[in-house]
Order: sequence, then C-alpha cells, then structure tokens
Amino acid sequence: MAYIASVGLGMPEYEVSQDEVKSMFQAFFKNNRKMNKLLPVFDNAMVKTRQLVKDKQWYGESHTFAETNAAYIDYAINLSLKAIDRCLQEARIGEKRFKYNQIDAIIFVSSTGIATPSLDAYLMNERSFREDVVRMPIWGLGCAGGAMGLSRGFEWLQTNRDKSVLVVACELCSLTFQKEDNKLSNLVGTALFGDGVAATLLIGEESLYQSQLNSNSPIVYKTSSRLKKNKLDVMGWDVTQNGMEVIFSKNIPKLIPGFWKKHVTDFLRSEQLPMEKINTFLAHPGGRKVLEAMEQSMDIDSIPLRYSYDILRDHGNMSSATVLYILKKWLEKSIQPQSDIETALISALGPGFSSELLLVERDYR
Repeated sequence: MAYIASVGLGMPEYEVSQDEVKSMFQAFFKNNRKMNKLLPVFDNAMVKTRQLVKDKQWYGESHTFAETNAAYIDYAINLSLKAIDRCLQEARIGEKRFKYNQIDAIIFVSSTGIATPSLDAYLMNERSFREDVVRMPIWGLGCAGGAMGLSRGFEWLQTNRDKSVLVVACELCSLTFQKEDNKLSNLVGTALFGDGVAATLLIGEESLYQSQLNSNSPIVYKTSSRLKKNKLDVMGWDVTQNGMEVIFSKNIPKLIPGFWKKHVTDFLRSEQLPMEKINTFLAHPGGRKVLEAMEQSMDIDSIPLRYSYDILRDHGNMSSATVLYILKKWLEKSIQPQSDIETALISALGPGFSSELLLVERDYR
C-alpha cells in the first residue's frame, strides 16, 4: 500500500466563462454554417468556467507548432513548480513541511507538448531536489495519465517501501487549439478542455514519515490497468504541420457500459469487494455524457460522482491533471461519510483505448 500525503495545484492566470469560450469559437468559425448548428454543445457540456494560460486575444491569432510548444515549456515549468511548492507545503510531517530533498522519485505526466530533456529535469534544476532522484517522464497517456501516474508511483513504492514519489500531471490543452480545424472533435474539445497542473505526494508504507502524516490520509491498496484493442482512433492527437489536432470520438460514452463497467466489476471481484462498498467514484470526467454513462451502467446516482461534476463545472477537462484536481477536492471535503471507513475508486479513461483504476480508502476513526 501507499499513502496519499497531499495534492497541490498550479492554476493558470486567466479564467474564462463558457459563454466567453463559445463566443470566441463562434467568431473563429463565423463563416461555417455547420459549426453554428453545433454550438449547443457548449451549452450542454456542463462547464461553467475554466482556466487558460493565455488571454483570449492570443487564441484568435495564428501560431506555429514551434511557438505553441515553446509556450508549453515555459508555462509548464512555471505552473508545475507552483503545484509542487503547494503540494509540499501541505504535506505536513508533524509540524514541518515536506522538503524537496526528501523526494526519491518524480513521475512527470503530460501529453500536450514535447520537451527533451523532459520537463522533470527542468524542475529539478529549479528546486533543491537531490541529484539521485529517480525520474519517470510519461507521455501520451492523455486523460488517463493522472491515474496512471498514481498507479506507477504506487507500484514503485511496493518495492521501495521506505521511499516517496512525487506525481506531476501537467496539461495545457488550450495551446493545442487549432482555429483552422473545423472538425467536430475540435468543437467538442474546445467546449470541454482547459489548462491545469497538479502534483501529488505518495509515501511508502515503511517510510520514516508515514507515522507523522494526517491520521486520515488516504491509502492506495491496489491498481488495475486495461486496454481495449483496435480502438486507437477513439482519442488522441493527429500531429499536423500546424501542431496537434484533437481526436475525440463521439462514441466514447458508448464504451462505458461494456468496456469500463467490465473493468470495474472484474477489479472489484478480484478484491472480493462488493459494489455497495464503494462510497465515492473519483472519476475523470471525459465529459458530461461520460459521467452520465457511468451512472447508468453502474446503476448509481450523481452523488458518488459529485467531485467529478464539481471539477468539470469549475475547470473543464484538463486531461491527465483532472483526476488529481478531483482527488484534492475529495481530500478537502467537509461531508463526513456514513461509516468510519470510506472506500473510493479512482478512475480514468484515455487513448488506446485505456482504463485505469485505483482502490483507495480513508479511515476517519
């Protein structure tokens, strides 16, 4: 098992409403009648606000892939450092904050820009991390990346039980926006996606710091990964001369009742855990229809998914970072569970087509 010590966020400067984004999109494609008929997508997305790294004027201008990727590297470093700083400030070890030189491994997850050296190397140069930190940069996992980053951190701690892992998920989706791309997937992506960075600290069960964590720090007990073959075209990027064009299939919700539900039920069965024991779903909200498909397929109401709906409403879909935002919302919750132990299932879907699950518990006694 592994302990979740804290989550810190790095939020961009500019916050815009869904109405503002809709107006921007309408202006960009004002000569496309087909796009105008599809504008209700913005009204039905259940997103009210989101954060962006650039002001509205920037998105109406043309940019080369080199320009947008340079912006990605600059903002990714800045916001990741903010997220890490806040994460370690909140990770109290007794009365002291967790220090950079107490980190043993860094997992850096992103899919919205490229950098070599990978950005974890830049981050290590900006803070007092040790030189022998294990680095695990992960690219290309999309919306599943945050949950997969947690899983890989958990797995590393099973063989390094006295260590600590910092998982950073950084996604600046808005920088990939293509104002010349009039495909439906670009419309849906624009209605949903925002920018965000989050960092999570995981502590091994035999760490010297484990006993000094908050008494109700969540514990990760088990993880599970699954890939549905021959679904490579469901989600991802189409890399063009202008940059990354989003691939976002309308069929994603249709994969929930079969593929995702079977993954969840198989996972719970392997843990001899009945569905009724899951109090909370910390599910990455691929969109409103994805969350509703989860409710219907598992025969649950919106209450177990309330944190997913809250983050979708206030921040949009931030790809891999979203599930860590949801995790933080759960950590800060004021609602007390009906029982002493709360069992949660972290869930995320991504390109491939892939599914990631983590079984987590909090003890309030």
